[in-house]
Order: sequence, then C-alpha cells, then structure tokens
Amino acid sequence: MQAIDARAQASVSLEVLVERAGTAVAIAALDLLGGAYGRRIVVVAGKGNNGADGRVAASRLRDRGARVGVLDASEAGTEIGPVDLVIDAAYGTGFRGEYRAPTVPPGTPVLAVDIPSGIGGDSGVASGSPLAATRTVTFAALKPGLVQADGPGLSGVITVADIGLPVEGARVHAMADGDIGGLLPARKREDHKWTSAVLVVAGSPGMTGAAGLCAMAAYRAGAGMVRLGIPGADLGDTPASEAVSVALPRAGWADEALTQAERCQVVVVGPGIGRDDSTATDLRRLVDRCPVPVVVDADGLYALGQLDTIVSSTSAVVLTPHDGEYRRLMGQPPGPDRIAAARRLAEKAGAVALVKGTTTAVSEADGRVVLGLAGTPALATAGTGDVLSGVIGAFVARGVAPLEAAGLAAHVHGRAAADGATEGLVAGDLPELVSDALSRARAPRGRPTGGPHG
Repeated sequence: MQAIDARAQASVSLEVLVERAGTAVAIAALDLLGGAYGRRIVVVAGKGNNGADGRVAASRLRDRGARVGVLDASEAGTEIGPVDLVIDAAYGTGFRGEYRAPTVPPGTPVLAVDIPSGIGGDSGVASGSPLAATRTVTFAALKPGLVQADGPGLSGVITVADIGLPVEGARVHAMADGDIGGLLPARKREDHKWTSAVLVVAGSPGMTGAAGLCAMAAYRAGAGMVRLGIPGADLGDTPASEAVSVALPRAGWADEALTQAERCQVVVVGPGIGRDDSTATDLRRLVDRCPVPVVVDADGLYALGQLDTIVSSTSAVVLTPHDGEYRRLMGQPPGPDRIAAARRLAEKAGAVALVKGTTTAVSEADGRVVLGLAGTPALATAGTGDVLSGVIGAFVARGVAPLEAAGLAAHVHGRAAADGATEGLVAGDLPELVSDALSRARAPRGRPTGGPHG
C-alpha cells in the first residue's frame, strides 16, 4: 500500500486522496448511526494521514448536523464521556510502539479508519490497549493486519472503500466465494473418472480412519477416481467407500505407489501413515520421484523431519502443517504472522506451504500468498486436517494450480464447517458439507439447489 500510495500521488494529490478517504469514513459513520443530525461523535485524530482522514470525516459529519469533537491522539489516558460514536483515526498501518486508547463508555460503537490504532499493519499483533472497533473502513484493499493475529478480533465488520487507488502488483490475495467458480473448472462433457484421479497413500493396519476421511473428502470435492493405498493393510481392511483399494506392503511401498501415481493427477500422502523409519524412507522416495504433484500432510510431515534444505522433488509439493508440525519442520513456531510464517517455510522447502489456522496462509517459494479467511474454531477437532488434504488433492486433480488449490480448499473447508453444527461438528460431517458448498457455488442463478420441482 505504501508503494501504491506513492505511485498514485504522481497523478492524484494527497489532499484529494485524504478527501476521498475522509468522505468514505463519514459515509460509514452515517450508515452505522442511521443518520447524523444531533448525534454526538468524537474523532480521535493523530498527526498523520489517518488523522487527516478523521478530520475530513468530522467536517462532513458536522455538515450533516452532527455534534463532533476532535481529540488529539497524543492525549493518552483521556476518558471520553457518553457519545453516540467514536471514530478511531489515531494511527494507521505504519504505527510503531505502544498505543493507549482513550477510555470509552461500554457499548459505544467505534469506527476505525483503515486499521484499528495499535494493530500492526503487517502482523496484526496488538500493542498497548487498542479500541475494539465495531466497524473498520479500510482503503483500496485489505491490510494483512486486519485478517490475522489480533486484527480480526479488534476490527469488527470490515468495509473496503474504493478511493481511486489502482491496486496493482499485490503479492497477497484473499480467497472469496466467487473464486470457487472462477478457479475450479467445471466438468467437461468428455471427462471420465481418470480425468481427475487422486491417489491417497495414508493410514496403517488398524488405523484407517484418517485414510477414509481423506479419500472421501477427495471424492466429495470432485475427484473422479480415488485410489487408496494403506501400507501393510489387507485389502479387506480398507474403509468402506467408493475408493478403489491398492495393495501396498508395510515397508518398501514407494515403488508401487509411484506406479499407481502414473495414472493419477495428484498424490496425497501422510494422514495416519505412521512414523517408523521405513515410512520416512518410502515417503521421501515417493516425493522425490513422483511424476505428479504431491500433497504431504500429518505423519508425512513428521517423516520429512526438520528441514535443512529444499524438499527434493520432481513435481510440485504442497506441505500442510499445523503449528506443531511447523515447529518440527522449521525448528521454531510459526508465530502470529501467518503470512510471514508461510513464506519462510515455502522458501526453505522450495514448495507450496499451507500454514493452518483460523486465518490459513498459503505461500509459494517466490513469496506469493493466498489466504483462507473462512476458518472457524469448529474445525479444531481431530480429522479435519485429513479432510482438508483430500480437498486440496481433488482441486489439484481438477486442474487448479497447487497454490490456488490449497488456498481455495482452505476457504471451502471453512465455509463447509460454517454450514455444519454449531456444536459437535466432527470431521466425518465435513465431506458432504464440502460437496454442498461447491454445489451451491455452481448452481445457476435463479435455479433452486434442491431436488426436482413440479
């Protein structure tokens, strides 16, 4: 955004941009309050551009009949009396240090300008005692600090206001519902089951639940064929499903898996596969020689161990760690800045890295990032990661590039969970919910999504 601001000012003056931003804030305030006449509003304004935006908003609101006072942001510890609205225009994305917000009466709505003051624009980490916003008006594009760490909990409802800044060259993008239809190819008339085939290598004798979840999720996310190999398990022990069983030995299974992979578009490996030495050897051989992209999850990540160099591979690799797995791979926790964490892992591994969380960040080694913002605490239950890896696999098999496939899968995964039970959601609920979410996105406008209608 700093670069965009600098380029824009070559053709549009800062004063014009400030007028536009302040007007956008005033419009949001009017919407929040349902009008301005007689309303009591306090604008907390700093010395920078955010403060200037707030002062313009104050002027616009006075013109509409509001009683507006402007409080200098440097007056830390000030207590604001009963008002109808506080506009937080103290500091923006460039703030450094610790911010102590004025005390506001409980229940008073707060409108933040660009980002709540005291929130790191990149990291989302709060410093001091910021005000929790009811709504945030941000300009031109979302800021990373609004969507990770403390940002989501302090930003309220976020509105992106267009103030005429051309957003070009962005390296971080957030997935949205429209990306389902935009990125995920529809089935062609000539497609057959092998057009989007997934090989799942997962599970172990007596531990087949993760494998079954992953395979079913791949089917529900649109795979035409799922082949499931459980190293060392009898074919009769494979979980009952539409997945086609593949016999794999307990040790030395990589060569057979590579043969099976030749007919598929992607391999998903790792959920429930175990952690013995032979597993690590086979997994590394599979990843190194696989002719198609490989999604590595769960025990597969354990098998990789702490990364010293890039992951040796013939094709694209997607790594999908939660915080504990990230620590093992990188020797340090991911921390609150998920975007930075995903970039570190992607660069070190030479792979696509998906770092799980309520905000899920996915990065390529070149630093491009996509975010899944639909996460929910309901997903914090056993097996949901196995479902996610199956969905990623299906999307890659359907022709989505690995970076976008992982980001889109994280978005759909979150959307599916939001459609499920508020309490008691389990991983086994998710595959069908994923199918429902995808079907809803595919339904032509105006056509019912249910069964036949007379």
